[in-house]
Amino acid sequence: MAQRCPVPAEQQPINEYQDVRESWFYSWGGRDLRGYLKPVVILWLVGWLVAGPMAAASFAPARHPLPFALSAAMGALILPMLALMQLYVGWSHVGGRLKEDKVPYEESGWYDGQVWVKPEEVSNRDRLIVDYQVQPVLQRIRTTIGTIAALLSLGLITWQLI
Repeated sequence: MAQRCPVPAEQQPINEYQDVRESWFYSWGGRDLRGYLKPVVILWLVGWLVAGPMAAASFAPARHPLPFALSAAMGALILPMLALMQLYVGWSHVGGRLKEDKVPYEESGWYDGQVWVKPEEVSNRDRLIVDYQVQPVLQRIRTTIGTIAALLSLGLITWQLI
């Protein structure tokens, strides 16, 4: 006989996963490569709206094009980096909740916390979702953050050389 899950629907890890997968912001992590990179590039271009004028105030683009471009490009990376970190935190939280064998939950408020032990079949299903759905997204985000960090490092090295 299947055990009924006492966890409220909005606190069940599988439903939290579905919400993350379907939300307009977090779903970005699970898209195909083009759909994933497009918001990163858009955020970087939007970052230029702030970083460009700031860089131009320090380095006149006509007189110092390389320092201007380098500082603006590096400054513009802040916005996609912040978005990627938030993306990572959200997916990581859901992955952690799915991976756990025990689900802490609240029936009606913070004062009545309970813990539900997942049945083996639910635990196995959730671990498969983590391994095949959540971990690839987290790896992709880590790779992107690492790439941005490498670009920032390269920019700083180039900055020292000019």
